[in-house]
Amino acid sequence: MKILIADDHALLRKGLIQILAEEYPEASFGEATTTSETVDCLSQSSWDLLILDVFMPGRSGLEVLAETRRMHSTLPVLVLSSAPEDQMAIRVLKAGAGGYLNKQTAPEDLIQAVKKILAGGRYISGAVSEQLAIEIGQKNDIAHDRLSNREYAVLKLFVSGKSVTEIASELSLSPKTVSTYHIRIWEKLRVKNDVEMVRYAIQHGLDRQEIF
Repeated sequence: MKILIADDHALLRKGLIQILAEEYPEASFGEATTTSETVDCLSQSSWDLLILDVFMPGRSGLEVLAETRRMHSTLPVLVLSSAPEDQMAIRVLKAGAGGYLNKQTAPEDLIQAVKKILAGGRYISGAVSEQLAIEIGQKNDIAHDRLSNREYAVLKLFVSGKSVTEIASELSLSPKTVSTYHIRIWEKLRVKNDVEMVRYAIQHGLDRQEIF
């Protein structure tokens, strides 16, 4: 079994390998430290499992997840993040991940998640199950759920105080493209200016979420 671990923190990668090697002594491991390295590793070899951090240097982790789903539709993907599960997990699951874990989770939860995903299931915690139930029960559309992953990343950077030029540099886009996303965000959130956009983000707790 081959497991690719994509995370920019060396200590975390080594820790994950140690935990998984005890459970799967026959497994071999690959490591990637950026989203571009992750894509390269996926294209150069076949893997049985991808453990993906959604916040690494380079492109959005969710964009890499979407590309993984297109290129390797059957590859199980377990997403890791330092963001709370109730803030990030649903978006990740909707993007095609097999499961989501907070980086502070216990080792036994990691093993449980890996076993379930490798068996073809999806891993979600009790907190995520509750949040999914809430969403299913809601009749009204949630405006920020209509944002694409790229638009969501741009929104997060705007809310964090970044300028159009800074966002363009961080996401490797042109300022014109960022401005286009900016307008689309206003339209989808039904806001008229940046003040209303920031207020919306704060009201919905988006300012407290990790930028991925």
